[in-house]
Amino acid sequence: MKIFKNGEIPSMKGPEDWFTGDVIVDPLYQNVENVTKGAAALVTFAPGARTAWHTHPAGQTLIVQSGLGWIQKEGGPIEEIRPGDIVYFEPNEKHWHGASANKAMSHIAVQEEVNGEVVTWMEKVSDEQYSK
Repeated sequence: MKIFKNGEIPSMKGPEDWFTGDVIVDPLYQNVENVTKGAAALVTFAPGARTAWHTHPAGQTLIVQSGLGWIQKEGGPIEEIRPGDIVYFEPNEKHWHGASANKAMSHIAVQEEVNGEVVTWMEKVSDEQYSK
């Protein structure tokens, strides 16, 4: 058994190559070699902040904790997400997620690696795409 005590893993600013706006990533657990292939993080988006377009080889699950968020899969409409909502993106489904324009949003993001890969980052979501 291992207990990860609050504060052992520091918060980090979301990298500018992967996010637009102010984003804080709090890793919850990370894959452990030869034990697990999963990882999870609590991600907090300031109003207007969002991920770039991306895919996950094993899919991704989001568990919305607070606020009001927006998500979109490629070719689909922007959809609203609220606390208690659980979103599953299929493997290799191109998508983005983030806060709404006027309200912050936090979610737990859970994903697993496939052949050492967890995510493929792509182009940023433009302001025009975000505001539709």
